[in-house]
Amino acid sequence: MASIGFIGLGNMGQHMARNLIKAGHSLKVFDLSEENVRYVAQSGAKAAASAAEAATDVEFVVTMVPVGADVRRVFVDSGVIAAARPGTILIDSSTIDVDTARAMHEAAAKAGYKFLDAPVSGGVVGAEQATLTFMCGGDKDTFEKARPILAGMGKNIVHCGGAGQGQVVKICNNMMAAVNMLVAAEALVMGEKLGVDRKVLYDVITTSTGRSYSLERSCPIPGPVPTAPSSNGFKPGFMAKLMLKDLRLSQMAAQSAGASTPLGAAATAAYAMHIENGNGDLDSSSIIKLLKPDIG
Repeated sequence: MASIGFIGLGNMGQHMARNLIKAGHSLKVFDLSEENVRYVAQSGAKAAASAAEAATDVEFVVTMVPVGADVRRVFVDSGVIAAARPGTILIDSSTIDVDTARAMHEAAAKAGYKFLDAPVSGGVVGAEQATLTFMCGGDKDTFEKARPILAGMGKNIVHCGGAGQGQVVKICNNMMAAVNMLVAAEALVMGEKLGVDRKVLYDVITTSTGRSYSLERSCPIPGPVPTAPSSNGFKPGFMAKLMLKDLRLSQMAAQSAGASTPLGAAATAAYAMHIENGNGDLDSSSIIKLLKPDIG
């Protein structure tokens, strides 16, 4: 079993860290929230006073923070790269922009360390149940060394290519998820306004060509799926403001690559309006409120 420094214990990270402990690994943990640190420490982790301390004398460092600027802050400004011992493998599971991911690979390599960008998909439920998908960018040898650690938190561990390629795959996935959720909301609202029962709509579409993971697992209209956020006050789940963050990352990447993403752009605009209406902390499936504000 490995010694791991885990930095970033938010809605996802705290469950990921606890699953690593359950898998038998030894953890030192740090987060800006002392409450979150205490929560994970109750499961057997050692609380660290700083990110640099969490990265000291461990074999792996895992980070799960909100945005690219936070990743830079943790690894460079907070001294994680400087504090890590030779041979430590650095794994970032945040969803960030491709340029920052590649810059962190370069900073780690310059200091003599191996780095893996390994964003995840699966949401809070996947983090709780250790069924996350990890999309990994970096050299194959580093990926293979990190695989046993990632397997303690996820079910699907995929090597996507070189530096930053994990982030590329993640933002492509989330752009599709957002578009799927938005069109599912449009279809369900339209069908109900035309007089069809929402459960009938759901049952038919989920066995027809309009089916999607977004509809089947996180149906945006309340009722058809009792476990969906929509049937539980749109409690996240994956917050709408985080979906907007990922959509904006997709549009930055599209512009950089010269790729045309008209549906991605439309979803980005829709989620921006939705967040401006004060719904950022609701589940991303709450985008249906943009079409039917009183739904719930």
